[in-house]
Amino acid sequence: MLLIKIGGGKELNLDGIISDLATLKEKFIIVHGANALRDELAQKLGYQKKVVTSLSGYDSVLSNEETIDLAMMAYAGLKNKRIVELCQQKGINAVGLSGIDGKVIQGKRNSGIKVREGGKTLLLHDFSGKPKSINRQLLDLLLENGYTPILSVPLIDENNFAINSENDDIIALLQSEFKADKIISLIEAPGFLLDKNDPTSLVSKISKAELEEMEQKVDGRMKRKILALRKLFEAGDTTVILSDGRTENPINDALNGKGTTIS
Repeated sequence: MLLIKIGGGKELNLDGIISDLATLKEKFIIVHGANALRDELAQKLGYQKKVVTSLSGYDSVLSNEETIDLAMMAYAGLKNKRIVELCQQKGINAVGLSGIDGKVIQGKRNSGIKVREGGKTLLLHDFSGKPKSINRQLLDLLLENGYTPILSVPLIDENNFAINSENDDIIALLQSEFKADKIISLIEAPGFLLDKNDPTSLVSKISKAELEEMEQKVDGRMKRKILALRKLFEAGDTTVILSDGRTENPINDALNGKGTTIS
């Protein structure tokens, strides 16, 4: 079993990714992003996203009702169905689902995000949360009958409202259930960079013990990603490959040791 996380950047080579996956014998689940498409739609529709930084230093997009609408359009709609379409063209019998479909990914809504604004500590409430459980029966039904699940936000919360969440946390939850042999995360970078502006600062290998140290060296969204990577190992040993999704053969490159291997 493989877990494949496809980032939401505009430059990712989706055709190459899906072509590589079509040659694999292992079963896999895809979790994808769509942040570039979301931002394009937001601009066209006149929506303004708000990025907030929690007191602990983690950046996130504040999820109001407009943000959830955008997630449904960009993630669960256009991007998800284009990936499913591409899978079908390459011979992968894919089924696209957001977390709310069949409650395939259920989460718990956040009680609020503590931020510092104007010299004051504020508690902001929004439609975001953490994934807490998956509909394993539904995913097994698909996998055992030759279908490949393509998953995206939004999730569904404990009161059956759509909520936003982090794909890294979704991957961690799936890993706790499926115990994948490898997790491949495709991004718009050669791998983990000590300096995000310097491709030559690539770290090719990281032990899980070094992740906490790495988290202290980065900031913003990468800080959140390193935290999520640490959570992947709480469910047991695995191998995580952080690799470039822009190359001609992104999956093959990752499996052949390119990028950053964390084990």
